[in-house]
Amino acid sequence: MSFIHEDFLLQTPAARRLYHEFAASEPILDYHNHLPPRDIAHNRQFADLFEIWLEGDHYKWRAMRANGVEERLCTGDAPPREKFLAWAATVPHTLRNPLFHWTHLELKRYFGIDELLNETTAPAIWERANEQLQTPQFSTQRILKKFEVRALCTTDDPAQSLEHHQNIAASGLETRVYPTFRPDKALAVHQPEAFNEWVEQLGGVADCEIASFDDFLGALEKRHDDFHAIGCRLSDHGLTQPFADFPAESEAQTTFTSARQGDAASLSSKIVSRRF
Repeated sequence: MSFIHEDFLLQTPAARRLYHEFAASEPILDYHNHLPPRDIAHNRQFADLFEIWLEGDHYKWRAMRANGVEERLCTGDAPPREKFLAWAATVPHTLRNPLFHWTHLELKRYFGIDELLNETTAPAIWERANEQLQTPQFSTQRILKKFEVRALCTTDDPAQSLEHHQNIAASGLETRVYPTFRPDKALAVHQPEAFNEWVEQLGGVADCEIASFDDFLGALEKRHDDFHAIGCRLSDHGLTQPFADFPAESEAQTTFTSARQGDAASLSSKIVSRRF
């Protein structure tokens, strides 16, 4: 029996019945992913397994780093095939981690490849998968259609343009694609250089000058409205330090002003306002 089979991870009769009789035929409603809206809008055709698998997957990069893989083979300038081979050498060490399952589910369901990925099998798998990726059915939009993705929600920074979402909405694509509002960088007052660069980008896309804390909240609210107008109903937050209470308005203003002047806030500083 191959590793991935029709009852993979379905360990009880109830699980098998629920999946095969009810879930398997249902469309996919994916409310959280990191698919680039640009790839969907342009119906991207991927050149190789590196592009579709490793180009932007921070989960794989994290596993590779933990396995001692040098950064040039994760996010650096190494050739795509070398990066893939480094990932293949890492895969056996992810046993009992979802990465091991995801890798082999994707090889089986997308490419019909049953072999386990490792250093020995990697070269042949690279060639077989890449050959299939050159065919029309492996374009981004055709993949979404093949797997009956009814709707998906990407992860979007409020300082990013919604141009690609607008193009997708106007294209008639059967899969509905919605943005998700993720304003993590709005809290990065401990990194003033990066924070100020982001604030300028936010002001540009919101078409306003951000000279004060009120302007900052107004720009975020404007972008929130823009996201809502194109179908966004979800937000997503990667909070590195959650707070149990809100700061006074004056404290948030002081923290914001200091960051704008280039002074890094301490970890105890708070900028989240009740007004937003």
